[in-house]
Amino acid sequence: MSPTLEAPGRTPRKPALDRNTAKRLMTTEYQRVLDQLGSLSREQWRADTCNLGWDVRELAAHMLGMVAMASSLREQMRQTRAAKKRGGEFIDALTAVQVDAYDGWSPEQIVAEYERLAPKAVRFRTRMPGLMRTRPMPSPQPINPPQEYETWTFGYLVDVILTRDQWMHRTDIAAATGHEMTLTREHDGAIVDDVAHEWAQRHGRPVRLALTGTLERLQVFGPTAHASPDDHPSYTLDAVEFCRMLSGRGSGHGLLQTRVPF
Repeated sequence: MSPTLEAPGRTPRKPALDRNTAKRLMTTEYQRVLDQLGSLSREQWRADTCNLGWDVRELAAHMLGMVAMASSLREQMRQTRAAKKRGGEFIDALTAVQVDAYDGWSPEQIVAEYERLAPKAVRFRTRMPGLMRTRPMPSPQPINPPQEYETWTFGYLVDVILTRDQWMHRTDIAAATGHEMTLTREHDGAIVDDVAHEWAQRHGRPVRLALTGTLERLQVFGPTAHASPDDHPSYTLDAVEFCRMLSGRGSGHGLLQTRVPF
């Protein structure tokens, strides 16, 4: 089956978050990852994850690779060249390059390098010039590969996706190790809200969404917001599992089959 792209002329996806909120979320998320990785036991670092057969150490190596890529233009170009040379689906090649770069690194080395690079990544991401932020990325990005791709602005990548990627992998590590994930309404709730609103925008249907757990909230989207719940689809599920489902980590029904990129 050939890939499906967005309709010709569709505006490249932009971030819905304002830049101050985006900076706050990326800064906090990097620290949450550091706190999580620093609290894991040796045994937990060897736990298998849901990601491409990686254990936690290999997943953390990918996460570190993304931070490194976000910390300088030179490293971004180096990783991009290496991934293109490797061939195949770009994102798969890129993550393989990142994991290989830290092959043999100990957990302590990975944490120390992550801590060193995270502030640089925040600076590099937040200092991207406005003109560059509005430009579309040169290649369509995968939503549900190998069938669905769409065009993003660079602003959407640096303000949204690079934070969501770290957050989603933090949920992967929590799921793999059984180590409880730190969740707060101010930080994680803001990420989940952004995901939920984008999900509603993507499917464009009236829907009632009740999220449970630490990030509990009720949201109703669409023109029938004041109608009876029987008049439109209604879903109730844990907030983290909702996001994991939209990322492809699980199967949903109805509108929950609408994918949101992380």
